[in-house]
Amino acid sequence: MKTPPALPSLNALRAFEAAARLRSVSQAATELHVTHGAVSRQLRALEEELGLALFERDGRGIRPTAAGNRLLEATSGAFSQLRDCIASLRRPQRGDAFVLGCPGSLLARWMIPRLQDLQRDLPGLTLHLAAQDGDFTPHLEGLDAALMLGQAPWPASWQVHVLATERIGPVFSPAMHGAHVLAHQPATAINTHPLLHTRSRPQAWPTWAALNDMQTTDLEYGTGFEHLYYLLEAAVAGLGVAIAPEPLVADDLVNGRLIAPWGFVDTEGCWALCTAGNREDPRVSQLADWLRKQLA
Repeated sequence: MKTPPALPSLNALRAFEAAARLRSVSQAATELHVTHGAVSRQLRALEEELGLALFERDGRGIRPTAAGNRLLEATSGAFSQLRDCIASLRRPQRGDAFVLGCPGSLLARWMIPRLQDLQRDLPGLTLHLAAQDGDFTPHLEGLDAALMLGQAPWPASWQVHVLATERIGPVFSPAMHGAHVLAHQPATAINTHPLLHTRSRPQAWPTWAALNDMQTTDLEYGTGFEHLYYLLEAAVAGLGVAIAPEPLVADDLVNGRLIAPWGFVDTEGCWALCTAGNREDPRVSQLADWLRKQLA
């Protein structure tokens, strides 16, 4: 029986796949939790073993050669199938929880208040919610799906279920000093009050300003916060004007904790339910349909 050809080191193939996909040795090292030098050594060893150049310089980054693209296509598919298989083996096949990741602010202000409705409408879905601070990993490790606000381009390995267009607008407490006067002025008067902002969504105020024909250089920022949840709590407390996605403040607008005198505008972003790999799970489409109705 003919012996099949030996495969290169699995670690070398993992390093190659990450570097080729991210077009960066440094980013590959960060994703794999190893040093830049370790990835470089693995790539050199793989090229020497194959006798082929797999990368070429592209400005400050790298890009796969023709041979590298062939190997990337094979390795990305293989690793995706391996991840899906391992995930399915680690989970019980029946009665297992559906792990949904979402940013902590979205979890606290939007998902949790709607859990009772979700349990009533989808009684067969056992949900486990995982707060995610910071960016999601390319393979959404440990998650069945992720609910997020974002925009294209999305990672190539994701399946993206678009749920609704993101709409944002300024909000503030009616108890804020000068709120009554500000509420009856045009949006350009907004800089007469502190503009609260957050590190997790630095593009929000500039996006809103551009959509309202305002110069982003005219924005005068006040206190900054690490997360959107704290930003909105500060707005409720009357500390300034916050910029927020409409669904996250809808309940506050109804009960009068916040007001939005200039309404909300569509952005290029969207609410999306994302999964990694090609694994089919009917719970994803069921949850996506339910989320769309909630966001409508």
